[in-house]
Amino acid sequence: MTTPAAAADYQSDISGLICAFRFAAGGAATEVAPPAVADLLARRANPAPDETPEDGAFLWLHLNLSQAGCVRWLQAHLDLPDTFIAMLGGDAHSTRIEQQEGALVAVFNDVIFDFDRTPAQVSTLWVCAHRRLLVTLRRKPLRSLDRLREHVRRGEPFESPAELLAHLMRDQADLMMEIVRKASVDVDGIEDHFLASRGGPGRLDLAATRRVLVRLQRTLAPEPGSVFRLLARPPVWLRPRDVQELRESTEEFSVVLGDMAGLVERIKLLQEEMTARLDEQNNRTLFTLTLVTVLALPINIMAGLFGMNVGGIPLSDDHHGFWIICLLVAAFTALVAWWAFRRRRGG
Repeated sequence: MTTPAAAADYQSDISGLICAFRFAAGGAATEVAPPAVADLLARRANPAPDETPEDGAFLWLHLNLSQAGCVRWLQAHLDLPDTFIAMLGGDAHSTRIEQQEGALVAVFNDVIFDFDRTPAQVSTLWVCAHRRLLVTLRRKPLRSLDRLREHVRRGEPFESPAELLAHLMRDQADLMMEIVRKASVDVDGIEDHFLASRGGPGRLDLAATRRVLVRLQRTLAPEPGSVFRLLARPPVWLRPRDVQELRESTEEFSVVLGDMAGLVERIKLLQEEMTARLDEQNNRTLFTLTLVTVLALPINIMAGLFGMNVGGIPLSDDHHGFWIICLLVAAFTALVAWWAFRRRRGG
């Protein structure tokens, strides 16, 4: 015989179903076991004559798109827009939310769950919301989605799928704010070391942080056109409160992205200042080497002239010839040094 736990595991392996929640009208959610999800969807599609539908109740299905039978299970049990099914599996270059066939369809790029210091790895999340259904699909565990699931399991009430979607966007904004705070602390430390003229791997750390922030800014920034079209003409089943929450979550997301852009600009200015200081140090080093070469030029010329094995070399028979040559070399060297330092002050 098949135990209930084994049946649940088998059902989740076939559909890729990670979790399912049923929300009552304005109340807390109840988690639904995977074997009961298909029966619940069938009863919702074809209710019994004596069954009265519960107003305000809706489902949230969260699935793993990496399972081979996930898309087939969706097509068999849910009436989702064909455009949403077609976009599953494709990588998204930016976040967007739009209306398709009366449903809200969203594609998010979110940070994967198991990141340590540099959240450079992102993965795509696909969302489809209707009046009484919310479907989310991902390939890898995502932090914002797991946060939303924890909120639901702790009993936070939600009244509509659009409210869940707005909460997910706020969770993404909160996660982005945490990333900006951590990066800002790192940049503050590097800037303090730089202003104190202490060495360290500051330039490499700044470059890595800037690269991560620019990538997150590019992939997580919502497309303004899609959000504007959605808020201008929302679906008929979307309540005014839901529209307002989506607008507020989008504005919060934009504020976080603005803070991230400001941090990127700050890193860029700090990199430019570091580069300017490094160029100044290189110029000083090159000037010192050039000055040493110029100062050594008179003695090299004199050594070359008096080192030739030809007749008629002056002072060859003078007992004070060596000291005379030394005085000439010192005089020429002092003259060249005076000329070089004068040009440096004049430049």
